[in-house]
Amino acid sequence: MGVIVNLYSKKNNEIFNFLNKYSNQAELQTKNLLEWKKEYENPIEIADIIGVFIDNNEKYDINMWISLDKEFFINVTDNNANQIIRYLFERYPY
Repeated sequence: MGVIVNLYSKKNNEIFNFLNKYSNQAELQTKNLLEWKKEYENPIEIADIIGVFIDNNEKYDINMWISLDKEFFINVTDNNANQIIRYLFERYPY
């Protein structure tokens, strides 16, 4: 099992606009997403989307949750993002 990134929003187009601008998510088919989920095989890959999310957090009304272990989700915030990224590189040092 890989790691999971979930994005949630209460506003139409927020997730679409965020992913369209800051990520290569070609699988997006609709603008009116209120939830987006992606599983990553390489856990280190989520460090990029966490960084982009935190750097642009004030521009979008989006919440991010990640799962590194089955059925255990962590809310990514300004306060814990750097610690989560550090932990990723410690836990998965390849």
